[in-house]
Amino acid sequence: MVVDSASLEVDRRLRRAKTDRIDGGKLLRMLVRYHGGEKHLWRVVRVPSREDEDARHLHRELEALKRERTKYRNRIHGILIQQGLRINNPSKKKFVKELELMRTWDGQELPSEMKVRLVRVHERLRMVEDQISSLVKEKTQRLKEENARMGQVAQLLRLPGIGPVSSWTFVMEFFGWRRFRNRREVGALAGLTPTPYDSGRRLREQGISKAGSRRVRTLAIEIAWAWLRWWHRPWRRRDPAVPAP
Repeated sequence: MVVDSASLEVDRRLRRAKTDRIDGGKLLRMLVRYHGGEKHLWRVVRVPSREDEDARHLHRELEALKRERTKYRNRIHGILIQQGLRINNPSKKKFVKELELMRTWDGQELPSEMKVRLVRVHERLRMVEDQISSLVKEKTQRLKEENARMGQVAQLLRLPGIGPVSSWTFVMEFFGWRRFRNRREVGALAGLTPTPYDSGRRLREQGISKAGSRRVRTLAIEIAWAWLRWWHRPWRRRDPAVPAP
């Protein structure tokens, strides 16, 4: 049994005795209480299998590569803005040729070392772009496979406002191997449950807990905002293919 360490009871005294023997005895007593019927004594962690854990790497690698792509793009923009220059898309292949034609406000060429650095950053950016393209193609091919995980992804794709990215992440991080008993457990694992503070005469809301999966929570909030912006409108519900009036 794997237990969440943050859910263990802790003595609130300022100074207290703490040894491995005391901690081991306390864990043993809590284990007896848990099997005696106190199911809310601590939180038991469901450990994914090797296959479930391995299925997470594709979309997580895509997320890392997209962050790296944004970093390189911002670096190119930051270097050029020092000379008062702007470029719309630093990822395009013609960037090196355009770099030779760029001139500063007084008509001079860019410094040689600056151009060399920009070329190096652009090469790393192109390498990241190629890796993203290959992973997207691999992900598209896997969506065509017939297995349990891809079946769940296909079911989520039927919902309005859910695309390949969100459905894939929800299945691999959330619904693929976990077992939920009710909607409260779904919200708690995503960190979207409220945290009220009600003690005596003080009553206030502290916001969502943010104690669950950061990826799923971020994605769920983005989808909710997209739903409010687009899919809740009546003309969208009638026919998604009809353009906005």
